Amino acid sequence: MGYIVTNRVLVIDEYAEEFETRFRKRASEVDKQPGFVAMQVLRPQGNQAPYVVETEWEDQQAFRDWVNSDDFKKAHSNPMPKEAFREGGGIEQFNVIIEAHR
Repeated sequence: MGYIVTNRVLVIDEYAEEFETRFRKRASEVDKQPGFVAMQVLRPQGNQAPYVVETEWEDQQAFRDWVNSDDFKKAHSNPMPKEAFREGGGIEQFNVIIEAHR
């Protein structure tokens, strides 16, 4: 049914615009990857809440192949400074077992 990867990222307010801009510039790159299905970057609406970057893949192997790709290395080659982030968050991976659409 699919494979979902979320990355919860706690961004300091002063860096939020830069964080979003970086994703806007790279969003069209990940969609070229074999097995990629969809991506959403969710802006937090509450204090202390993380951004959530959610990607959907056909299967776990497609995600792993992307992580080992040159495009992944390029996307992560110029990271934001460490002071842009609060501690916490992290990557979570899921197999889709139920899906509903309108």
